[in-house]
Amino acid sequence: MAESVSGFLNDIRAVAPLFLAAAVAFYIVVEQLTYHRKKGPLPGAPLVVPFFGSVVRLIRDPTGYWDALAALAKESGQGLAADYFLGRFVVFVRDTELTHRVLSNVRPDAFQFIGHPFGKKLFGEHNFIYLFGDEHKDLRRRMAPNFTPRALSTYVAIQQRVIVAHLRRWLDRQSDVDCGERRAFQIRDPCRYMNLETSQTVFVGPYMTEEARRRFERDYDQFNVGVMAVPVDLPGFAFRRAKEGVARLASLLAGCVAQSKARMRAGGEPECLVDYWMQDTVREVDEAAADGLPPPAHTSDAEIGAYLFDFLYAAQDASTSSLCWAVSALDAHPDVLARVRAEVAAVWSPDSGEPISPEQVVELRYTQAVAREVVRYRPPATLVPHIAGQPFQLTEGYTVPKGTIVFPSVYESSFQGFQDADAFDPDRFFSEARREDVAFKRNFLPFGAGPHQCVGQRYALNHLVLFMALFVSLVDFRRDTKKGCDDLVYIPTIAPKDGCTVYLKQRCANFPSF
Repeated sequence: MAESVSGFLNDIRAVAPLFLAAAVAFYIVVEQLTYHRKKGPLPGAPLVVPFFGSVVRLIRDPTGYWDALAALAKESGQGLAADYFLGRFVVFVRDTELTHRVLSNVRPDAFQFIGHPFGKKLFGEHNFIYLFGDEHKDLRRRMAPNFTPRALSTYVAIQQRVIVAHLRRWLDRQSDVDCGERRAFQIRDPCRYMNLETSQTVFVGPYMTEEARRRFERDYDQFNVGVMAVPVDLPGFAFRRAKEGVARLASLLAGCVAQSKARMRAGGEPECLVDYWMQDTVREVDEAAADGLPPPAHTSDAEIGAYLFDFLYAAQDASTSSLCWAVSALDAHPDVLARVRAEVAAVWSPDSGEPISPEQVVELRYTQAVAREVVRYRPPATLVPHIAGQPFQLTEGYTVPKGTIVFPSVYESSFQGFQDADAFDPDRFFSEARREDVAFKRNFLPFGAGPHQCVGQRYALNHLVLFMALFVSLVDFRRDTKKGCDDLVYIPTIAPKDGCTVYLKQRCANFPSF
């Protein structure tokens, strides 16, 4: 009996590798067939690497990866291309009208914005970017006071104080001389830290201590690394550290919300974005309490803290990208630089001792056109990932399967429709004769479209205008131009490959102090 059992076990051991090989082969065949069924008539790879798909190429060379998909979509004439990574079927959308079709159909039975292919794990289930319908509309209504002309005017002075302080640090850094030559240095990281301080100060102002700012910076660094990492949600991996960092950041911001609520209840004047938000919020909460009702939706400290992190994430890296590309474009186009300097000098001087006023910002029409052209020519967030909640007929001949990750490309839209779209030409947004901002409005998508269009786009453009106005007035600069320095890299928004390396020198006689 023992011998027969032993023989049986030996037989199992002998055939186990065959069973395992058969199971793996079956999985691979099913995976390939499923991919082809979902792909249908779309162009795409004939075979995919099991489970991993194209993820290795995406991580190693994201620019080349997305360019290849865009080329496939263009050559096919369908404006679409298919791919596969980490067990997920992917559709890339190049065509502008199809991009609008995705962005305008954000609802449970169509598309849901995810911000990142694994965003719900990273950001949490209940963040602003995952809301839709009436709930989303109500929250946007509550956010509206944050971006009124009055609120934006408050932010203008704050933004400039931070920008000027950082430009002074950059110049101090450039004062180091090596063998008689000024050292060129990359401004991408300095821009990022400047924007982080700007966002912290504009959004939560007096409610974040210096120690909290340092902790915020550390956690945000971990978050940034995790966004670009392989999404392994296990201890010790960058993705898990990023996820934990997001929770700490949202908790810290929730504490700022509580302080703002207390100050607004006491009758304080708004000094930052969260104050403008909380003015109406505390009134609604107190009215509900007086009537014996629960607090309105989206008014808890924790919820608003999470939404503030969404704001900060949207503003931080996108703005860093735009500032770097603005410096690159101004250096590459001396005629544009000269016109911006002349326009700023006509309304403001560093010797005035005052920041540029909101009224003066309005007068900088050409500089505003340059800002719009910067974000058209190099939209910071090139792709706006969504997931199909249900099958959705995107074209007459193709229905997007449920669960598909769809990547509408706002970058590709920027180079469709516009006259000589490959050229950097701010006059397309300045010239009354051309009015390309009207003629090709549907192709201008750096801030998205539809119900999830960026709520803070006026703030973002103001920040870019203010940075350019101060930078060209206070600083003489020159790019350290090398072959490929302006190639695109994804980190996670796009930036110049060389980190925007420049030589700087003080331009004005006296640095402003305000």
